[in-house]
Amino acid sequence: MKNPYLNALLAASYIAVIVSAMGSVSETLQNKPDNVFMPMTMLSLFVLSVATMAILFFFTPVKLLLENQKEEALKFFLKTLGTFAVCVAMFVVLMFML
Repeated sequence: MKNPYLNALLAASYIAVIVSAMGSVSETLQNKPDNVFMPMTMLSLFVLSVATMAILFFFTPVKLLLENQKEEALKFFLKTLGTFAVCVAMFVVLMFML
């Protein structure tokens, strides 16, 4: 993807979807006995999340870096990171408001 702002918004959206889904699932699992599938699912979700964030935050900057466009790579990464930081700040504000 060539839009750092979209990448950051997609990362924040991914987190919001995962947290919402986990909230729904946790209510369903309260009466279930523990089994081996819970840790397997959590570890798999962690790996999926790391891969997703790697694509959203690092794929394009690394590609630009390999094309010897160092300044563009750094700008892209910092724009993505900065936009994501704004999203995190909004999450914090919402957390205290609700």
